[in-house]
Amino acid sequence: MREIAEKLARAMGASKQTVVFTGAGMSTESGLPDFRSSSGLWGKYRPEDLASVDALNRNFENFAAFYRQRIATLGEVRPNKGHLILAEWERRGLVSAVITQNVDGLHHAAGSQAVHELHGTLREVRCRQCGLIRPASTFADETECKLCGGRMRPAVVLFGEMLPENALSDSAALASTCSVFLVLGSSLTVSPANMLPERAKRHGAALFIINNAPTHLDAIADGVAQASIGEMLAAVDDLLSGAAEKTTPRN
Repeated sequence: MREIAEKLARAMGASKQTVVFTGAGMSTESGLPDFRSSSGLWGKYRPEDLASVDALNRNFENFAAFYRQRIATLGEVRPNKGHLILAEWERRGLVSAVITQNVDGLHHAAGSQAVHELHGTLREVRCRQCGLIRPASTFADETECKLCGGRMRPAVVLFGEMLPENALSDSAALASTCSVFLVLGSSLTVSPANMLPERAKRHGAALFIINNAPTHLDAIADGVAQASIGEMLAAVDDLLSGAAEKTTPRN
């Protein structure tokens, strides 16, 4: 881990623009379940049964119960060490943006400002008819819009829906122009989001992948580690802080 931390710290120290891409593994360190492991959400439920457009249209009661449970779970979790370090790096100008597949809002809660949510957010619900936005907490007992009577739904991308065009195009632009592209906790199996690391690499960026299991892009990455995200980022932060101290003039 130390070798990859040192390599990543050097790359970030020399980078004009570092972009971070996060997946479910970023949030599991806060205690949220992932989706595709044997113990993840989709090991217990079929996506098309509860988190799809079809479920929204045909099985709303079960759909709503599933998302009420997920929304309630968010109230029990907090940003972890990795989230907080990324937010601090943004404040220090070391990270330009975070692109995330996660819908939990933990990057925002940690203080990150430049966050592109590819799959929407569970922190809000919206009316299908007029687009009214409400806090997710209201979904516990409000499923009809107070303005038009339309049906409320979580502001996430469901199975069967396209990713938000602006978030995807902005993320593609970031991947095309960054110097370092850092993947944290993503299996890189979900399209089209998993095309972003390849795009960054094609455009000359250094690619680093920190994940608890191998990915199909490990072979083209400049650094790969199967390690705790929080521990890895803390190690990189120590190296970056040490380098900054050495270059600070002393009176």
